[in-house]
Amino acid sequence: MKKAMKKFIVFFCVCHLFIYGIFSETLSGEYMKALIQRVKNAKVEVSGEVVGQIDQGVLIFLGVEKTDTAELADKLLQKILKYRIFSDADGKMNLNVDQVEGSLLVVSQFTLVADTQKGTRPGFSKGASAQLGEELYDYFVKQSVKSITTQTGKFGADMQVSLQNDGPVTFMLEV
Repeated sequence: MKKAMKKFIVFFCVCHLFIYGIFSETLSGEYMKALIQRVKNAKVEVSGEVVGQIDQGVLIFLGVEKTDTAELADKLLQKILKYRIFSDADGKMNLNVDQVEGSLLVVSQFTLVADTQKGTRPGFSKGASAQLGEELYDYFVKQSVKSITTQTGKFGADMQVSLQNDGPVTFMLEV
């Protein structure tokens, strides 16, 4: 009986580690977030000065958590670039931003990673430090510029964002 119990415990532990290993990212909520909007135009102003502006394209509000990495930033950027949210000739969302010769406007959005599950005040314990947040934001932008015309807001600034949402079409992406 003891031998069977030991085998069961070992089997249970191995299964648990296997399942947790596969799903740990999902279970822990560790993923990089971006709120994207299909826009006809968008701009960002800081102290009354336009610092970034695009015509047709994607406005990206980028949230960075303390567990985010450059690898996740790459994965998120590729998803955004390939995400088919623009209409084809039949009016179906089959085209990506590059196929419509659009641009990206990337805006840092610390509040996007807020914990809103409890109470009436958001919590920011998951948010990246200002240093890590800026490093990953800058990394994301540098990678983006390699693929497509990209404009930005100003990290950490009080920004006024104006946009004409096309649709409206808005998605929360998490990778």
